[in-house]
Amino acid sequence: MKELVRLLREASKAYYAENREIMSNLEYDRLYDELEKLEAETGIVLSDSPTVTVGYESVEELPKERHESPMLSLGKTKSREELREWLQGKSALLSWKLDGLTVVLTYREGKLAKAVTRGNGEIGEVITGNARTFKNLPLAISYKGELVLRGEAVITYSDFERINAEIPEAEARYKNPRNLCSGSVRQLSNRVTAERNVRFFAFSLVKAEGVEFDNSRSAQMDFLRKQGFEVVEHVLVTPDTILGAVGDFEKKIETYDVPSDGLVLTYEDIAYGQSLGRTAKFPRDSIAFKWADDLRETTLKEIEWSPSRTGLINPVAIFEPVELEGTTVSRASVHNISILRGLKLGIGDRITVYKANMIIPQIAENLTCSDNVILPECCPVCGGPTQVRSVNDTESLYCINPDCAAKRIKAFSLFVSRDALNIEGLSEATLEKFIGKGFIHDFPDLFALSDHKEQIIQMEGFGEKSYANLKESIENARKTTLPRLLYGLGIANIGVVNARMLCRHFGYSLEALMEADREELASIDGVGEVIAAAFTDYMADAQNRERLRKLAGELELEIPEENTEPQILNGFSFVVTGTLQHYENRDALKAVIESLGGKVTGSVTGKTECLINNDVNSSSTKSKKAKELKIPILSEEDFIQKYLGGNSHAD
Repeated sequence: MKELVRLLREASKAYYAENREIMSNLEYDRLYDELEKLEAETGIVLSDSPTVTVGYESVEELPKERHESPMLSLGKTKSREELREWLQGKSALLSWKLDGLTVVLTYREGKLAKAVTRGNGEIGEVITGNARTFKNLPLAISYKGELVLRGEAVITYSDFERINAEIPEAEARYKNPRNLCSGSVRQLSNRVTAERNVRFFAFSLVKAEGVEFDNSRSAQMDFLRKQGFEVVEHVLVTPDTILGAVGDFEKKIETYDVPSDGLVLTYEDIAYGQSLGRTAKFPRDSIAFKWADDLRETTLKEIEWSPSRTGLINPVAIFEPVELEGTTVSRASVHNISILRGLKLGIGDRITVYKANMIIPQIAENLTCSDNVILPECCPVCGGPTQVRSVNDTESLYCINPDCAAKRIKAFSLFVSRDALNIEGLSEATLEKFIGKGFIHDFPDLFALSDHKEQIIQMEGFGEKSYANLKESIENARKTTLPRLLYGLGIANIGVVNARMLCRHFGYSLEALMEADREELASIDGVGEVIAAAFTDYMADAQNRERLRKLAGELELEIPEENTEPQILNGFSFVVTGTLQHYENRDALKAVIESLGGKVTGSVTGKTECLINNDVNSSSTKSKKAKELKIPILSEEDFIQKYLGGNSHAD
């Protein structure tokens, strides 16, 4: 029992306080149930048992506050029949059990006065400033009395995928939306919270002075909706309708964008629910329903080692295909060496698999535990040596070859980016897969992906249509310009503007560029010794020259029309930040500035002419730096008037 308590508390601390996972939800539930059974058998409950404590202590970075009434966990079941029996002939509200961070909101005189996280159920963290940035939260409501309500702060799957896609390092990406939401809500800067698109769904009304609800939970939810809150989806059920309602929710979960790990059933009759009281941990007016995991037994065929640009090599279990939650599944991430060894995986083992929250394939249990998987001594991409490293007590496998192609994800990502070859459909995740499969080792290989058509079509996330779209994008990219190619090579200090300038100087001749000497380059206005040295060093490398010749054979390099716009911004360097009104986006304004001879950089320096920011009173890092260096901060309108003569050139 002591060992179970230690494991469960450790897992709880990692999950709630440190935004990481050391075991699956399935494993946690199994250990919890085992502990609960032992406590019932022995009559002993340890003081720190998770069956009598709620959650984990709040972290220290945010102010703490005690809740007016304790926030208890819910009793749970995986049996639909038990749900029906629990009703005892009465009606109840059935709703999603959302998987985010529970928050208590207090409104006074119609305005948000306070927001506190659940914390350990007794004491939470004050996050009022962050809550004000929740995307769908009303900051002012029509009701002027004191209103206290509870709800779940969540990040949708689509936002989760968008945010993760912006993080280049595979191991730095968030494991699930719940972890991302927890970290976002508890930020010290609400600017970060605002960028994460956190949403709030109300699920319970605690207090509303002077409002009559006729003893109805449904009426409370309607009241909250009328105040402008987005309430959790719910339906009124009876013993006759509950099984059908559970089935309806089950059908929705596969396409539901808001993370959910089950359902909640709460008596419609408020007074009756309150009369039931509570146990040491659970209120008796509600119960949680967790989906019974759809377990399937299968055979482990192989462990695929998937490298990333940071050198991390992730193990992926490949098994005989099985049907799970209506889809065919044949692979599941094992995440790291610690989990691989913990499961004692071996080729040919009988394993059970499931979908965590009915979505993410996971290995539940290894039934034979042959433990015969041999860690690769060589990287599957470059053949270089591998090494097991331990970080925060978690062992992972790394390629230690600094020249490994897998580490060149960023280089490939730049090469296919919009300002370079503009090949759509090649995200960093896709590039990582193609490199891992050995399809691409260098830039020219991108134009030979058709050699791997059958394998690509069989890959997860691909098919005939996806492949056809990718092939079309690659074919379209063959017709490009020399400045785009030059920028895409990733030569140090060669940005979009410099690439255009160099190509223009050498008459858009690739041969002339390859043979240019350092002295001539340095003499070009705006180039200088540093850029000239980087450029000539790159061109002096035999592999780079060979790569360029191969690329030239794959591409149709067009000579762009010369820009006839007067270079009125020549010699000026600008920084653009914030949202724009006259231009579609920052890239559009950047294009205008560059067409007029100016430069746009990413950071404010002493050479910056001005910072363009419509929020001239912003306290952003760039604004602070501009003020520190006494660089002017101009609104978009003021910039257009001062530098463009009132003509935005937006068309």
